[in-house]
Amino acid sequence: MEERQRWLASLAQERRLADNTVEAYERDTRQFLTFLTSHVGAPASLADVEALRPADLRGFLAARRKGGAGARSVGRGLAGIRSFLRYLEKKGMANATGARAVRSPKQPRSLPKPLTATQALSVVSAQEQLADEPWIAARNSALLTLLYGCGLRISEALNLTPADFAGDPTSLRITGKGGKTRLVPLIAAATASVQTYITLCPYVLAPDNFLFRGARGAKLQQAIIQREMQKMRSALGLADTATPHALRHSFATHLLGSGGDLRTIQELLGHASLSTTQVYTGVDSARLLEIYDKAHPRA
Repeated sequence: MEERQRWLASLAQERRLADNTVEAYERDTRQFLTFLTSHVGAPASLADVEALRPADLRGFLAARRKGGAGARSVGRGLAGIRSFLRYLEKKGMANATGARAVRSPKQPRSLPKPLTATQALSVVSAQEQLADEPWIAARNSALLTLLYGCGLRISEALNLTPADFAGDPTSLRITGKGGKTRLVPLIAAATASVQTYITLCPYVLAPDNFLFRGARGAKLQQAIIQREMQKMRSALGLADTATPHALRHSFATHLLGSGGDLRTIQELLGHASLSTTQVYTGVDSARLLEIYDKAHPRA
């Protein structure tokens, strides 16, 4: 179908979608036209596409699921078909209303991928930091320790000020998403790490200004600590899922595995809904099953 080829070309040339995305859309729409051909009993034409009904699309999605495709693949396929129909609609060749009426399959919630306790301790260790400047190595260690030791989001840690650590505090008042404030216990290791950084930092750290600074003294940017974490992944042989945010996942998972209750972990993380926190029960169950499979004599 020539119009499909023109649409695919426009995705690559005009919308500049990634090659992998264009290839996936090509494959998905090809599978759909193959289904439509068998559905109408003749090679699918523009007239058949224009006459599409929601039931036809649901039939295609059902066939894909029956063939073993997962919810993500089926959802992406529907997105590709919708994009193609919108393209045809703009040219007056089809009506995309039916495709919009079809719900995408519910996507499974992906489980967070925490680090093991040993890996997390290596990542936050001052001795393992790769920066040449001692104060930058101390900064990275302090920031990562706050993510793992207090379960902070990286944006929350970067918004901390020296005043937050004045007077040897035992907790931090954190303002999270939606302006919601929570109180987070401050472990001794995090306090010590931050104090080491403050001592070594070459810049004047005003009480009400940002605590964590970049090499030139401005507020530290997320991208910089993410790059530092990427280097550590390589040096420590960790998976690509070992990101700064994975330290927050590790905080929650390790607390749960040590007997922490969901309500408390919800409050510590600043989740608005307990259902968001419950995902960590899946992580812990998966870890227990993995241990069982490896260790139980009858597994």
